[in-house]
This record gives sequence, structure tokens and C-alpha cells, in this order.
Amino acid sequence: MTEIWHGLTKAIGLIISLDPEVTEIAGRSLMISLTSTLLTSLICLPLGSLIHFKQFPGKRLVISLIQTFFGIPTVAIGLFVFILFSRAGPLGGLNLLFTPAVMVLGQMILITPLLLGLTIAALSGVDKVIPDTARSLGASGFQMTIIVLREARFAVMATVIMGFGRAISEVGIALIVGGNIRGFTRVITTAISLETAKGDLELSLALGIILIFIALIVNILLNRLQPR
Repeated sequence: MTEIWHGLTKAIGLIISLDPEVTEIAGRSLMISLTSTLLTSLICLPLGSLIHFKQFPGKRLVISLIQTFFGIPTVAIGLFVFILFSRAGPLGGLNLLFTPAVMVLGQMILITPLLLGLTIAALSGVDKVIPDTARSLGASGFQMTIIVLREARFAVMATVIMGFGRAISEVGIALIVGGNIRGFTRVITTAISLETAKGDLELSLALGIILIFIALIVNILLNRLQPR
């Protein structure tokens, strides 16, 4: 118990003193996860709107498939991306394996079903009177979509925040396609895994506290948006 308390004290000291290694790893984690969340949002918000508003054969099946992939294991996506970008893979010539870029791509694949499914659910929760009124006033399809998105903005924002939380807390993709390279692809989750295995509890605890703090911020934001 004394050893754990000592490690926790040193971990807090590393955070307060802005230890270079801790800030570097935390900063890289935020950069990769924020980038993947932003890019995925730019794709999924329009695509989710399109799926919601358009009627086409197999629409329910498509939505069911999207929801099925909500809980897909991160290691499965990591393996898929690794095969895709390995030297023997179809995109191996791009030399992106073990780079932050491929980690961003992996996280995008991970959170795409979540952002798509929850965007569709958010739009479905908007009163049907609103799009009907917009149509009757002569609004185009694009204008109607913007109006409905504006009405569902708090639910959509909550969706994006949940996507970010899912991205920054994953470990399988970052470990498999990032390689946990110090100073280049090492992020919070992979560093915690490595340092714990090495017995460096101080650094592991410091990074764990930062990750919990980020999760707390995400939950606070979600709770503030939920009543709206």
C-alpha cells in the first residue's frame, strides 16, 4: 500500500511539474484523437443526414449493420489496418504503417459507425413537423437538412464528444498500427501498457490520471448537453 501511495504521489508530481515525457505523450494523444474525430465528423454528419432523409431499399438493414459495429473490438480494426498498410498489403507502398497518420485512419474507422448511428438517431428525434414545415415553405433538401441539424445540434455535439472519448481511450489500434514508438507514435494508452509491464508505476499512474481526467471532462460535457 505504501508503494502504491508513493507511486501516486510521484505521478501527481510529474503532472504538476509538466514533465516533458508526460506532456509529449498526452499532447500526441489529444492531437491524434481530435484529428480523427474532426475528420470523421466531417464525413459522418452529411452521410448520416443522407441516410436519414433518403428512402432506399435496404435502409433498415444498413442502419442495423451500422449499429452492429458500435462495439467492434479495436484490435480487429487494428489488424485490418495493419494488413492493409503492411508491405505485402495493397497500400503498403504508401509507407504509412507505424505513423500517426495511420493511427488517425484507424481511429476514424473505429468511430465511424458510432458517429453515423448516433447522428441518424439524433435526427430521428427531431419533431417531424419541422422538416415538413421547411418543405412547405419551399426549402431545398440541403436547407431542410441544415434546419434539422440545427434543431438536433445538442444531440449531434454529444455524438461527436462520445466519438472523441471512444477514440482517445482505445489501445488496440494504437498498439498494432502505431507500434508504440517513443517520441513518435506513443500515446497515453500504449504508454500505460508498456510502463506498467516495465514496472514504472509512476509514469503509468500519471498518464492514467490524465486519461481519467479527460474522460471526466467528456462526461461533464455530455451531462451538460443531455438535458437540452
